[in-house]
Amino acid sequence: MRSELRSNSTKISLPNPNLFQNTRGSSLSGALRGTLGSLDGACIEKLLLHCASALESSDVTLAQQVMWVLNNIASSNGDPNQRLTSCFLRALISRASRLCPTAMGFHSTAANSLTSSRPMSVTEFAGYVDLTPWHRFGFCASNGAIYEAIEGHPKVHILDLSITHCMQWPTLIDALAKRPEGAPFLRITVPSTRPPVPPLLNVSIEEVGLRLANFARSRDVPFEFHVLKCPNSSANVLIQNQLSPSSLVLREDETFIVNCQSWLRYLPDEQEGINSCKPSSKDGFLELILELNPDLVTVTDEDSDLDSPSLATRTMACFNYLWIPFDALETFLPKDSPQRMDYEADVGQKIENIIGFDGPQRIERLESGAKLARRMKKAKFSSVQFCEKTVREVKFLLDEHASGWGMKKEEDMLVLTWKGHSSVFTTAWAPNGFQE
Repeated sequence: MRSELRSNSTKISLPNPNLFQNTRGSSLSGALRGTLGSLDGACIEKLLLHCASALESSDVTLAQQVMWVLNNIASSNGDPNQRLTSCFLRALISRASRLCPTAMGFHSTAANSLTSSRPMSVTEFAGYVDLTPWHRFGFCASNGAIYEAIEGHPKVHILDLSITHCMQWPTLIDALAKRPEGAPFLRITVPSTRPPVPPLLNVSIEEVGLRLANFARSRDVPFEFHVLKCPNSSANVLIQNQLSPSSLVLREDETFIVNCQSWLRYLPDEQEGINSCKPSSKDGFLELILELNPDLVTVTDEDSDLDSPSLATRTMACFNYLWIPFDALETFLPKDSPQRMDYEADVGQKIENIIGFDGPQRIERLESGAKLARRMKKAKFSSVQFCEKTVREVKFLLDEHASGWGMKKEEDMLVLTWKGHSSVFTTAWAPNGFQE
């Protein structure tokens, strides 16, 4: 008898082992008793913990047994728990197949692709961003901090390091067009490369720049758009070679802003580099940014620690965090919505990288806002508080979305919440001694 894994892509077959015949039978029996077909999150969490622990100890037989149970719970078109389980199961299977492909009974190829998501049109991408405040929260809060920092300044240069294809900037351009003292000259610089992660766009960054320039022209905002060319597709190589005053063409009469949206997580920790001072590391990156003397640095990212060296710990943290988008989408989109499936597939791709890989192949290295704040202070940056106007604008934005979304204001950041659980943080920073 064989059972099939339901997924958005190819089906994978798992053998049906005797679930309770194992050297760890008693503990496994306790974890599995009554869970077959159960949708309880706590039961699923226990199963995932057993499976991840088994893979860490190279116990493929035990992992296979637990995955068979998960396979009977998972469904890519079921309720949020089933859909989330389906993503985790695929990630665990891909990891197990590399550990012992013969025992798993199949060879996985999908796990090696981080760019399998379908590129979207600009219109589709705008709809994707508008589904939830997951991205727009950071856009709104960061733009508010930037607007305040450049008040009265005639020339502004923004270095935009993000994965969201400049979707943040039309709103800022529109706000600058209405500035009482008149719009400043705005220059935006973006890298020619980005981490190979969703969301993907079907037009080039140069085309994005042309569209932004046309929009700025329609708002009478003087505008320039520059692309930092990098011959290598690695964002780390860009950081090492391109972030210098000469390559950025920094000008003394410009207010210089660095905007980081979901970017730092794709830089490795220090121990992953060849040496502890490697510029591509998170701390090395912040050292380079400090040397550029920015007037403001904004950082937005997902508020969870998903970079533990332990697979079991990483799996639990990931499960207890990434239920949020699955639960939120359930509140307003039908189960077979193409938009919902695309969004969840992108989250599944993230899960697959976090769970399925280690070393350089694991590029998702998310850390919490609190950890980021400590890192920024260590790098000689001081927190810049968000003004009340920005807080009001963020709250107004959240009112446009489904109930359940909220915001909390912490010491160094604004945090987007879903049903009280932290999801995304935004922070603003200035080099020590540079705040007005």
